Amino acid sequence: MKYQKIFVNDEFIVINKPAGLIVHGAKHITEDNLTDELLREFPEIAKVGDDPERPGLMHRLDKLASGLMVIARTQDSFDNLKKQFQKREVEKIYTALVYGKIIKDEDEINFPIDRSAKGFKMAALPLSKNGKNNDEGRRAFSEFSVIKRFINYTLLRVKIKTGRTHQIRVHLAAYGYPIVGDDLYGTSKTKIKNKKLGVTRIYLVASELTFKDLTSAKHHFQVDLPEEFQKLLKTIK
Repeated sequence: MKYQKIFVNDEFIVINKPAGLIVHGAKHITEDNLTDELLREFPEIAKVGDDPERPGLMHRLDKLASGLMVIARTQDSFDNLKKQFQKREVEKIYTALVYGKIIKDEDEINFPIDRSAKGFKMAALPLSKNGKNNDEGRRAFSEFSVIKRFINYTLLRVKIKTGRTHQIRVHLAAYGYPIVGDDLYGTSKTKIKNKKLGVTRIYLVASELTFKDLTSAKHHFQVDLPEEFQKLLKTIK
């Protein structure tokens, strides 16, 4: 399952990862992955980064999500991008289709996120009785604005200020509007709806990405929604 090259220079590669392609392998994962594909085309990234199993990778996307990713081609570029990610200077914008009709035009979700007791998923910790954030878990902030409302769905523009594992999926589910196609964080009702829709991916796309190169020049990238996403938008109510 081939990725799409969006931009390539001596410093970095920007790609559009398709849904269904896992970012990197592990001991228990034998399927082909994005890292293997990148190494075949850009073997020099093998020596870039902090982790030999994740060469050049600055961030990740869930297997069933799609969208923009940046990969460093040199160690200098990796260090530069890493600082920007750590300082939250990299702007990441996502497009998500959720179940339910959200009334607010925009809002911020700030539930802390921690590992679920089930181990294989994350959990958003709700506000305490006095309305303050739970002190447990890692602070996480997601902002959203409504792009379009349907009768039973809402299309959202989501901006994350932090990059926790499954952050957008966890936050929107805890907010009461799980992402279409997300069986892991959805409800029993939305899982049935996912099956009826016949969806094979999570309807979450990393649609915009902005960062600076080694000369401090700003780069902004944007991709259209994939074909299967656009088709679903034409059929739902």
